[in-house]
Amino acid sequence: MRFKLTHRLSMLIMFTTLCLASNYALIGLPQIKLMDFIVFTGGFLLGSAYGAAIGILSWMVYGTINPCGFVPQIWLATMFSESIYGIMGGIISRRFFKDNNLDDTYPSLRIFFGVLGFISTFLYDLITNVAYAITYGIPIPVAIFAGAPYTILHQVCNATIFGVGFIPTVMALQKLMGGMWAGVLEK
Repeated sequence: MRFKLTHRLSMLIMFTTLCLASNYALIGLPQIKLMDFIVFTGGFLLGSAYGAAIGILSWMVYGTINPCGFVPQIWLATMFSESIYGIMGGIISRRFFKDNNLDDTYPSLRIFFGVLGFISTFLYDLITNVAYAITYGIPIPVAIFAGAPYTILHQVCNATIFGVGFIPTVMALQKLMGGMWAGVLEK
């Protein structure tokens, strides 16, 4: 079964909508979001290009209609940094899970995805903290140090969400998608 372009675009829209809905629903909890997880999952299932598009489109909308305000430089940094999750999801999927051998019986696999969530979030937070520092004329080390509590919370939450939720989520979505991963099985 090959996924048609219309199916892929529908899934792109679905994942983007889930990102937006979850971010607005969790607006009161700083740094605790499902967007990163959803973008990574989209990249894992659809491939890096679609995963990156999910991240960019999600922040394109959320960053423009953001209750915390709109700053163009921060918006661009977050929009493109979010694509890291989708790109990484697609790379991991293609490189390590070509045969759909995602098995929930290995605890080390949960740790692996938790670590991926942590690393992806570290990169995201580093880029956005640097963009914040440059935008507001703050020395980069000061911005990173001042943002450390939020950064650590973001990284720990994402590591937990990725580690606990990724495998069951992908297994359920794979069933909904007819047993296939569009990004893995198609060139």
